[in-house]
Amino acid sequence: MQNTYIGYHFNVEPKELGSEILIAELGELPFDSFEETETGVSAYILKELWNENILDDIYILTNDEFKISYTFEEIETVNWNEEWEKNFNAIDVKGICQVRAPFHESTNAKYEIVIEPKMSFGTGHHETTFMMIEHLLDMNVENLKTLDMGCGTAILAILAEMKGAKPVDAIDIDNWCYLNSIENAERNNCKHISVYEGDASLLNQGQKYDLIIANINRNILLNDMATYVNCLNPKGTLLLSGFYSEDIPFIDRCCTDLNLKFVNKLEKNNWVSLKYVN
Repeated sequence: MQNTYIGYHFNVEPKELGSEILIAELGELPFDSFEETETGVSAYILKELWNENILDDIYILTNDEFKISYTFEEIETVNWNEEWEKNFNAIDVKGICQVRAPFHESTNAKYEIVIEPKMSFGTGHHETTFMMIEHLLDMNVENLKTLDMGCGTAILAILAEMKGAKPVDAIDIDNWCYLNSIENAERNNCKHISVYEGDASLLNQGQKYDLIIANINRNILLNDMATYVNCLNPKGTLLLSGFYSEDIPFIDRCCTDLNLKFVNKLEKNNWVSLKYVN
């Protein structure tokens, strides 16, 4: 299925705070992916969910404290993929894990993950994915039943299995991510990953996990945190990312109210990843 997206490209001043607020507001609409840029943020929505008045109620666009301009364009999936191939460079995490595309040469990394990103979020280039990889590399996940929530490309589910986690469930609400995750799991010869299309409402069948990975965004995390915790086994671990350092008080309050214990924090370019245990 060829999905057509509408891409908005926002120039934001001041960038950091303005982009955070803008993403939070757009996150309440059917925008399903965001990309930080040098001048602000790009946001993408399926054309079938878009209308020409979709930004009318975005408050920050009329707030005099911020200067925001934007352009938008229609993007065919095939064109997006060509852009990925032109700009996707292999990355290295701690000299242990390399994430590369099929057209890159193989390396001798202990964990080599081959990803065809397509429209999906999660190549390791974004700070949040990079930090989640760091968390996983520092953990012993052998035989841990694992959930990768908002899996994108399934890169984190794949790394978890490579490190011995099993079984692994990977869930994403976006159909393209769902299909891409299946493809990437097969490409990396994963035998213990099951991919599902949907959101946290799928987690109502009494599932229990030893490790839950959720790299999404602040609003979704806050909304679904209780569901995650309800699925977490005693002494289980919850890894969170997809938000800024300014969001930590909101995330931490939510987690502590649910009796989770803070373990540590990673930070990269003002993006944050937090680790909690049950």
